[in-house]
Amino acid sequence: MKKTFKGKTSILLLALFTAAVLTFTACANSKAESENSSSADASVSSSDNNNDITVLGEGETVFTFSVTDVDGNETLFEIHTDKTTVGDALTDVKLISGDESEYGLYVKTVNGITLDYDTDGKYWAFYINGEYASTGVDSTNIMAGDTYSFKAE
Repeated sequence: MKKTFKGKTSILLLALFTAAVLTFTACANSKAESENSSSADASVSSSDNNNDITVLGEGETVFTFSVTDVDGNETLFEIHTDKTTVGDALTDVKLISGDESEYGLYVKTVNGITLDYDTDGKYWAFYINGEYASTGVDSTNIMAGDTYSFKAE
């Protein structure tokens, strides 16, 4: 009788352990699917909270991009790309546009906001790691860890 009880207890413990493992695996898979679908949808955005970051694009290279409008409101983006220049990456996700010239891309529109120095005396200034850029956005290679931004000036 004692041997039968030990056998049934072992089977019961094995069944409980298996159920626990299956439950944990199902929860982990559900969480991973949820995270994958939210990052593919391109994400979180709010103009009320400067801590929110909108994720845009697809690719192996990731960089941070910020836009500061004429009122000083900052919008943050996490850009995923396989492009090599900041300009190509931002154009690809439709964050910037402008006019091509002999000097490169003259950016007039950033994140849907158009500034034209000839019309309103304001322009988009390009910054790398908080410093005014010495290269144009379309000739600036993406460097890991760098932060790029446009500020209305």
